[in-house]
Amino acid sequence: MNNYYITTPIYYVNDSPHIGHAYTSIACDVMARFMRLSGYNVYFLTGTDEHGQKIAKSAEVKNIEPQIYTDKISESFRDLSPMLNLSNDDFIRTTEERHKESALALWNKLLKNGYIYLDNYSGWYSVRDEAFYVEKDLIDGKAPTGADVEWLEESSYFFSLSKFQDKLLEFYAQNPNFIEPESRLKEVINFVKSGLNDLSISRTSFQWGIKTPSDPKHVMYVWLDALTNYISALGYPDANSELYKNFWPANIHMVGKDILRFHAIYWPAFLMAADIPLPKKIVAHGWWTIEGEKMSKSLGNVIAPKDLVDQYGVDQTRYFLMREVPFGQDGNFSTESMKNRINSELANNIGNLAQRTLAFIYKNANASVPNIDVNKLYQESLLEHLDSKIKTYIKSMESQKFNQALDIAIDIANEANAFIDNEAPWSLRKTNITRMEEVLYCLCESLRYIAIILTPFMPKSMDKLLDQLNVSKENRELKHLNQENALKINSPLPAPQGIFPRV
Repeated sequence: MNNYYITTPIYYVNDSPHIGHAYTSIACDVMARFMRLSGYNVYFLTGTDEHGQKIAKSAEVKNIEPQIYTDKISESFRDLSPMLNLSNDDFIRTTEERHKESALALWNKLLKNGYIYLDNYSGWYSVRDEAFYVEKDLIDGKAPTGADVEWLEESSYFFSLSKFQDKLLEFYAQNPNFIEPESRLKEVINFVKSGLNDLSISRTSFQWGIKTPSDPKHVMYVWLDALTNYISALGYPDANSELYKNFWPANIHMVGKDILRFHAIYWPAFLMAADIPLPKKIVAHGWWTIEGEKMSKSLGNVIAPKDLVDQYGVDQTRYFLMREVPFGQDGNFSTESMKNRINSELANNIGNLAQRTLAFIYKNANASVPNIDVNKLYQESLLEHLDSKIKTYIKSMESQKFNQALDIAIDIANEANAFIDNEAPWSLRKTNITRMEEVLYCLCESLRYIAIILTPFMPKSMDKLLDQLNVSKENRELKHLNQENALKINSPLPAPQGIFPRV
């Protein structure tokens, strides 16, 4: 069995989870579930980044120890998994001993290979971004993100990032799909071409971090510490770790565009310097605005994932966030748009198709899968193009074009709803029972296809639909989407239940 490793960014515990965190986590979960449906052995990692000056300051403001502060907020991110029905295999915290051991091992490897040296740092630093900036980066005296910067002068260990400028550019050229979407790749290449300075990777002005093995007065720069989570969760540097041997290099690091530089430049350079294989792909998604405005606490428009789940349901929330925006682009959340998506595409389209089909069978066709010639039916217009649709769906999913993959399910449902209206089984019941049963079987098969391809997006709802179609748990993978695994005739069907209530 092939292995597949996907990670969310390691979430910084300076605040509670919001819609942006939910978006990334759901996208990773959709990919993890899709790859499992495709027959892969999947490892899905998420977790929290808990060191750095910003955390130290936040804890100080609340007059509590940084560890107590991070324990509380980290738990709110861990709670995302049951709340959003995430299927992650692990949750890593950078305050865990297993992570600290890996981060120290990486530091020692970089030091041994000659890429770490001691010097003095003087320059601009953003506490909010936990990032260093040179003069040319600043816009009106602020970081490119809009964050305040402060002038910093202190003793620091440096990583020889400048030595990797040409190596990185060569790697990007040889691996054009390493960063997606393509527009982000161009941004990264332009940034690297403009020149890379050596990177300060330790701090002495605060102590909330992993103490460097070189000098206990220094703590490791939060991004060198944090990025290591992707291998610390797999057991690095243990050469006998089954997880590391099976799952590294990662297939996808999913990140927001604001932290792309750290993942697409710093992380590959660290790995090259440590003789560790690079991840296969970094996918950067856009930001969400709320009702057309930038999300901010001062505006009071930050949306908590729990509020969406409580109001609309977990699967409806997952569906909307993957459906509304082409993945990789910026998007806007509006209550009206979410209600419209749920009502028009889920309740009125897929939900209505399932209810009218299964309720009719339950009342008028012996509450069982109709007894028909399946070979003949796969020549029907409703079913004959399903193979090509599934190929398009798979291609879309493999390239994280989630809204296009969802288009396929909506398209099948639209055609099935038109088919039931045109064929009118309620009329055929009086004139042609055989044809009525053929029509009903075609509709059930369409629902089976819809349910399986939507499972990564709405696992609970689609399990419910597949249960109502009496599809066994063992026959719910993508490889079962063919005539050979079509619904078994005469299989009893339970009393139908609504799947998507209208909002």
